Amino acid sequence: MLVEKNIACTMRDGTVLYADIYRPHEDGEFPVLLTRLPYNKDLPFYSHRYLDTNRLVESGYVVIIQDVRGRFHSEGEFEPFLNEAEDGYDTVEWAARLSYSSGKVGMFGLSYYGFTQLLAATERPPSLQAIFPAQTLSDLRDGNFYYHGAYGLGGSETWVLESIAPDLIKRKYKDPDSYEQAMKKLAKSIDHIEEWYRHAPIKDWPPIKELGVASYFFEQLERGLEDENWQRSSITNKYDQINVPAFHLGGWYDSLLGSTIDNYMGMKANADGSGAREHQKFIIGPWAHGNFGSVIGERKFGSHAAEDWIDHKEDLTNLHLRWFDYWLKGKDTHIGEEAPVKIFIMGINQWRDEQDWPLARTNYVPYYLHSEGGANTGGGDGKLSMVKPDKEPTDHFVYDPENPVPTCGGGTLHDSVNVTGPRDQRKIEEREDVLVYTSEPLKQPVEVTGPVKVKLWAATDAKDTDFTAKLIDVLPNGTAYNLTDGIVRARYRNGYKPEADLNGEVVQYEIDLWATSNVFLAGHQIRIEISSSNFPRFDANLNTGKTMLNSAESKTANQTIYHSEKYPSHVILPVV
Repeated sequence: MLVEKNIACTMRDGTVLYADIYRPHEDGEFPVLLTRLPYNKDLPFYSHRYLDTNRLVESGYVVIIQDVRGRFHSEGEFEPFLNEAEDGYDTVEWAARLSYSSGKVGMFGLSYYGFTQLLAATERPPSLQAIFPAQTLSDLRDGNFYYHGAYGLGGSETWVLESIAPDLIKRKYKDPDSYEQAMKKLAKSIDHIEEWYRHAPIKDWPPIKELGVASYFFEQLERGLEDENWQRSSITNKYDQINVPAFHLGGWYDSLLGSTIDNYMGMKANADGSGAREHQKFIIGPWAHGNFGSVIGERKFGSHAAEDWIDHKEDLTNLHLRWFDYWLKGKDTHIGEEAPVKIFIMGINQWRDEQDWPLARTNYVPYYLHSEGGANTGGGDGKLSMVKPDKEPTDHFVYDPENPVPTCGGGTLHDSVNVTGPRDQRKIEEREDVLVYTSEPLKQPVEVTGPVKVKLWAATDAKDTDFTAKLIDVLPNGTAYNLTDGIVRARYRNGYKPEADLNGEVVQYEIDLWATSNVFLAGHQIRIEISSSNFPRFDANLNTGKTMLNSAESKTANQTIYHSEKYPSHVILPVV
């Protein structure tokens, strides 16, 4: 293998980006596998991550790993995602023209460098033949920086502080002493990040403000969700511009699961040309963001769940090779004949091939909330059943932004201890501001696979507030593992355009819990939690009409949850 470091690639505006190239040490022309990332091409954990790039080269590929604009060796100013479409096009076509290139290019990578593939594909570079986007984005307002109006505080602040700031500090502080002091300040902030999560207003966030870097962080905070600038880095309205086959990879506990599913469904329905639409594939494991192991959170899913032995058959590198061999080398790897969807069903811990998503045979079954007015805590009287409610008293709790419900597991992407994946929720369920609705023990297994939504009728005395929901699998011993969850900000309950202040009326909310696949085994119980916060995964709504982005003043909110014939709050479970 030949390794060439810091090879220049000039963009259309004259900016030079630099890449490392790994290629076979032999004569000939080879297809290219390209990834473009902001995390340093020289750092193996990021640039190679979950793939064995040595095996890719040994299998006859040129592997190119490029620092995106404004990062590490590359020139220019870093503005997240805004230049990746055009820069991606230029890099793909540059790679195709290399003397040892066959002219065919594929792209791979996860998260940010999953999105650089999709953004490049919207520009239709002629040499791009196939992509493999893993755990990635669709629109920054829908599952990344924002979630249905709520700010993704933990992930956004962790990302800028840990992943983005260090290189920007190195670029800004050329004097060794100044650089050392800036890095010490950064390290101290990272060590105390859980305290910084609580700082408001975020528009003056000291860990970044005092360093004078990452101006984009504050610029985004000033931008309303309806601002047209978000469209520059969105692909939700550009699926019809993409004309390449794509293999989408997701995880049930991934922080970007919703957008990964949207990308598969959007491209399968709208990609340009039947060839592209018919050649979209999808795999979802029990994984968290960038974690493809067999142990996620507090649960072990079996060795066949892990990246190195998927379904007792192959690892992720081999899956990539079969995909790219098919599209870039014309080999019959049988991947084109395989089912388009492969999912891991938790509970029974098995992989299964499917022909569609959501599954065509799904029954969408409403499970209704019930209580005698005392659903607070796991010891309350909240029930969950398929019986519609009649006349029932409402449930009440007080939401205090100064004491929000702490994040406990889920699709998180921030720096706290024991927060990712499935976690026992019983400690959370001791809180009076958490309503708990639980079914009777199941007499037979129930498989829930597909999108999950909660229809909630609620009232508040606040100007604006949040409502959260969580789907939980309760074991016979009482252990309560979260499966999926969601949040809705009242002001943004109908989209990106903000609604007027609330005035105490009963409002119907739809809380999108994204999706899951789990068999609730016999003896297990199905549980729904309802509350108003999940911090620091999401910013705590101040209940004043302002947010942590621009204010520090808060007030408590008196929340009322309805479940009656007129207001039948329920969760819709996709039962298979």
